[in-house]
Amino acid sequence: MAESNFVDYVKIYCRSGKGGRGSMHLRHIKYQPNGGPDGGDGGHGGSVILRGNHNYWTLLHLKYQRHVYAEHGGNGARDKRHGTDGKDQYIDVPCGTVVYNAETGKYLCDVTYDGQEVVLLKGGRGGLGNFQFRTATNQAPRYAQPGEPMEEMTVILELKLLADVGLVGFPNAGKSTLLSTLSSARPRIANYPFTTLEPSLGIVAYHDRQSFVMADIPGIIEGASEGKGLGLRFLRHIERNSLLLFMVPGDTDDIKREYEILLNELEKFNPEMLDKHRVLAVTKCDLLDDELVEMLRETLPTDLPVVFISSVTGKGLSLLKDILWKELNSESNKLWEITAEDTLVHRDKDMGSFVAELRDEGEDGTIEFIDEDEIEDLDDFEYEEDGADA
Repeated sequence: MAESNFVDYVKIYCRSGKGGRGSMHLRHIKYQPNGGPDGGDGGHGGSVILRGNHNYWTLLHLKYQRHVYAEHGGNGARDKRHGTDGKDQYIDVPCGTVVYNAETGKYLCDVTYDGQEVVLLKGGRGGLGNFQFRTATNQAPRYAQPGEPMEEMTVILELKLLADVGLVGFPNAGKSTLLSTLSSARPRIANYPFTTLEPSLGIVAYHDRQSFVMADIPGIIEGASEGKGLGLRFLRHIERNSLLLFMVPGDTDDIKREYEILLNELEKFNPEMLDKHRVLAVTKCDLLDDELVEMLRETLPTDLPVVFISSVTGKGLSLLKDILWKELNSESNKLWEITAEDTLVHRDKDMGSFVAELRDEGEDGTIEFIDEDEIEDLDDFEYEEDGADA
């Protein structure tokens, strides 16, 4: 089977650049035997920076990039020459990427919009040369600062698709067919379960050149929270959706029960997902007559909008888009978006398996750092007594 081009999880080792050493040099030439200190400063080390890029929609470009290194800063030199600054290393990621420390599982940052830059690891500062320490009482200082050390960390990047409407349903509920009908997306469609193996996005056009984004994820089944089927791996992609569209086929024996099973699986995955606005779409209704539709309507939940649709004949699709647009723009939904914490970012995530995996591989992301106060204390500088560069 061909390898999927959709990658929503990568683990990479990142290292910033260390700062260059300051130069300890005393100027001594033929006609200026006591020229005094002229050691230049060291250059700053490069930083590792995450940058949002809307041209990417998966983490595929980082799948085989296991190490990211920023450049080290150059050392200072005589004649007050400054060391070269290390080049920053940028990591372009799709919008919606969340970053965790792979060693501790701690949340680090979140990249949500195009052009956003987040400094993941800051490069070390360059050390000061002895020219910076000259005073009236100490005209020939024989010491210079070392550069700050680099920082290193193994991080986990997880992609969470950003969409307005997320489709939730069992396999073969008609999610991919609906997405292909309402948008230009062309997900795989076939008459067997688990046809969709990776999430898909589509832009649904509405009136007056308005639109909203719809996300289709692989179907879930009862017991998915326990690892059955495809499990809950892809549910992260609808955690940020403003609205959840539940889809249940009209030929199902008990539509309400299937809806409750889906709701229960979401609750097990993350209880805060139940706070989102929900709409229920009964699909494949081209085989149902009006009398049967009315009978089914009486048995369905009353706490959310219900619409009967058929992606094949187009029945109810205009009404569905109207309902989705109304729910997306309702005041209560907007208020929830502003006040609710981002469950992907702020909730404690169980990364224990990842931590154990790293320890089994013998990776150690810890490093001793020089304290800022210690660096500024001249008594802790490395002394160089020679007249040459440090």
